[in-house]
Amino acid sequence: MKNKSNSGGRTIAFTKMQGAGNDFVLLDGVANDLSGVDFAALSKRLLDRRFGIGGDQLLVLLASEVKKRFRMRIFNADGGEVQMCGNGIRCLAKYIWQRNMAAEGAGERLEIDTLAGIIVPERIAPERRGGSPIGEEMQVRVDMGVPRLEGSVIPVRPAGKTLPINGRVIDHPLKVDDVLFRLTCVSMGNPHAAVFVEDVAGFPVGRYGPMIETDPLFPERTNVEFIQVIGPDEIRMRVWERGSGETLACGTGASAGVVAAALKGLTSKSVKVLMPGGELHIEWAPDGHVYMTGPAEEVFEGKIVLT
Repeated sequence: MKNKSNSGGRTIAFTKMQGAGNDFVLLDGVANDLSGVDFAALSKRLLDRRFGIGGDQLLVLLASEVKKRFRMRIFNADGGEVQMCGNGIRCLAKYIWQRNMAAEGAGERLEIDTLAGIIVPERIAPERRGGSPIGEEMQVRVDMGVPRLEGSVIPVRPAGKTLPINGRVIDHPLKVDDVLFRLTCVSMGNPHAAVFVEDVAGFPVGRYGPMIETDPLFPERTNVEFIQVIGPDEIRMRVWERGSGETLACGTGASAGVVAAALKGLTSKSVKVLMPGGELHIEWAPDGHVYMTGPAEEVFEGKIVLT
């Protein structure tokens, strides 16, 4: 439906959502006509925390070309479109369930088309104690797919080389300013580079994150995970997201971080990930898939006018 404001601009409804502190502006293109909207430009405007709504990413919900599925597009604060967002797809799934938009017979699972492929969120019943649900936030379990570990897929390409790295990229050396980092790289449909540090809370993520993100080693830039291993089943992590800067949480980053830690033998394959915005549980399962479980919450609704 197209609405007109008094000033002649087009009015679009939005929903603000968050998952573990990773926050989003969601536009519903199933219930509303979003034809002709320049999402890249709009994301820059809406995600600005001083002059806009504020958020890490813009999520656009659309109908899929395949019956009974949905489609998600994701835009960063710099206007760039990205392949996947784990926290974002949990929020998108909750939005769909809360409004009974899923096809009859879909049950507790959805299929959502993304640039990283078909992602399948599943609604998890709240844990109960004494007959009452624990907590109010919906928990959503997402099949994040099989991590890709080949340097040619991530992609990772050393400076001066015309071809990317073949095989796995574990502890690859990268000198950034005055520090020699050892990077373990993973693709969860988008590129990630994991760095292991002794004290993640005190580490200058804002200094080194953007330099690693834009290093020529990563021709498509990269997300960067700074990880402190607490124990075999628990890590603490901060994430510098490609195109958005440091965020309070990152679902694909948590998934990639656990894969990287397991590859290096630092943790098991079932790990609690503690981030500034909350916690996620990541399991790298025997079937090769990574499963992420965490909260999703609707914060508020509103309308914006396109001028």
